[in-house]
Amino acid sequence: MSTTATPRQACHTAGLVRGIYLPRTADALALAMSTYGIPLLVLATTRSAALTGTAFVLEWIPRLAAFGWAGSIVDRRGASVVFHLASLGRALVLASGAVLLHLHPVGTMASVTVMVLAAATGVLSEFSYIAAETTGAAVGRRAGARAHRVQAVLLGIDQTATLAGPALAALLLLAGPPPMLAVITVLSLLAALLALRTPSSPAVPARAPKGRPGAGLLTGWRTIRSLPVLGWLVTGLTLSNLATGLLQAAGPVIVVEHFGQSTTAVGLVWSVAAGATLLSVTLCRFALDRLGLWPVGATCGALASLACLAVSQAPDYLSYLVLVAVLMAADGGMTVVLRTLRSRLIPAEKFGSTLSVTILILLLPFPVAGVLTALTPPDAMGHIITTCAVLQALGLFLAFARLRTDPALRI
Repeated sequence: MSTTATPRQACHTAGLVRGIYLPRTADALALAMSTYGIPLLVLATTRSAALTGTAFVLEWIPRLAAFGWAGSIVDRRGASVVFHLASLGRALVLASGAVLLHLHPVGTMASVTVMVLAAATGVLSEFSYIAAETTGAAVGRRAGARAHRVQAVLLGIDQTATLAGPALAALLLLAGPPPMLAVITVLSLLAALLALRTPSSPAVPARAPKGRPGAGLLTGWRTIRSLPVLGWLVTGLTLSNLATGLLQAAGPVIVVEHFGQSTTAVGLVWSVAAGATLLSVTLCRFALDRLGLWPVGATCGALASLACLAVSQAPDYLSYLVLVAVLMAADGGMTVVLRTLRSRLIPAEKFGSTLSVTILILLLPFPVAGVLTALTPPDAMGHIITTCAVLQALGLFLAFARLRTDPALRI
């Protein structure tokens, strides 16, 4: 009995690692480095809070615009194909940017290059992310009642990348923009190559029929409206993302201008936060086994609200770092709950489109956070953070209060 079960289990695990987890790791690290590295590059070259906020907006608006296409294309063409092409395209864009910044390290050409890189890599990264999430959800559906374990692994990969990405980007930036962009290019190429090894099976769809239903934002929106439990959770997390997005957008300004630290210290904040989130995801994996989705999600929501309310009153850099870490760790726990519900509730044939709408709604606060950062004087940033923290607390309270008795969270 053991002689047949063990090799089969080992083969299954190896297939997940090579076909799912390794491509996701390379892509997540490339995404984290570009997301945090480009705003750092803008601040290091311009020393302008307004331009840093503007760069954050330019980085996120094209990402949001891409979702209408991303989900539809993933549903029609298949997850592995889209993942491969998006990662390969990002590698080509980054390589071109590295060459241009090597030839024109300063001046208008350098500024335009960085802004274009922010927009282009954002769009391509969202295509690869939607494809990777669709694949992960298919694996989660096959896991059944243990779907939260698969989602915890995937979220752990994302947070590990976020742990290493900002610090690595800041370190490479000390050597100049071309080396940083070259490393992200290599990671993108690696993700593209590994995507070719993603297995084609019912649990990991590689190509969907062209006539398959579920393509388009309208279909995704209708699916969310038909699933109230998912809709309420997305609403609460959207308001929460306004607060966390503001901390991301204003992070360089707060750490460098207010606390007098270096740009490397900005990367350290998010690396520590990612480490705390990784620990939180690991703990939530076991807590969900024992307690269920609602108690874990509600506890994480309360912790996130309290931490965000305290961030605006942080007296020094160390306390700011700790509070951001607590906030992001709690947010990680809520994300596990969201991903688990998505994989359980959304029909497989509509998953790409519905996932696109879900992530689009969750990311809408990020460009708003960039605008707030660009328009708010550094001295008034604390008041804006407090206001967003109050909205976060209110949104999460209402969401989990409505979900208290929903049977979907007791599955």
